[in-house]
Amino acid sequence: MTAETNPSTDPSLAAFALLDRLGIAHPTHDHPPLHTVEDSRALRGEIGGGHIKNLFLKDKGGNFFLVTAEEDSPLDLKTIDKVIGAKGRVSFASAEQLMAHLGILPGSVSPLALVNDTGRAVRFVLERKLVRHDILNVHPLVNTRTTSITRDDLFRYVEATGHETTVLDLPYRAPAPETGSDQ
Repeated sequence: MTAETNPSTDPSLAAFALLDRLGIAHPTHDHPPLHTVEDSRALRGEIGGGHIKNLFLKDKGGNFFLVTAEEDSPLDLKTIDKVIGAKGRVSFASAEQLMAHLGILPGSVSPLALVNDTGRAVRFVLERKLVRHDILNVHPLVNTRTTSITRDDLFRYVEATGHETTVLDLPYRAPAPETGSDQ
């Protein structure tokens, strides 16, 4: 039995089992570890559909949020709290909190990890911009694979985990001022 087939070492298996139970197709591509959006762009090749980034956030009240946005969205973390309904400013949750609630390591954050949030402590927020894509590409709980699923199937999957999908327009950072002069 290899690490890829051993349920104790392959975090993808719980997500794949739920996708299979729901009859959701989930073509998956293996690749070197991807830690950033830039890594993903460089290695994804011809994988079509919407590509995402995920932020696991916590607020001052101890609430947790999984925010899934389009990969190039310049999210404004200083104002996102007001839009997602957080209690005060948000910050990135710790690696320990990520493991405790979603059962994954940093770099592998994904809406598919909601399968591990059996206490339903995490609120799922999807950027409205992603709804325009028929296919969304997500990590299946590891950053060495990319799984493509339809937008509607992602909604079904999240619902099957006992979570709601909150679709919102998310705030963006102001563009950086230009440093050059036209004069």
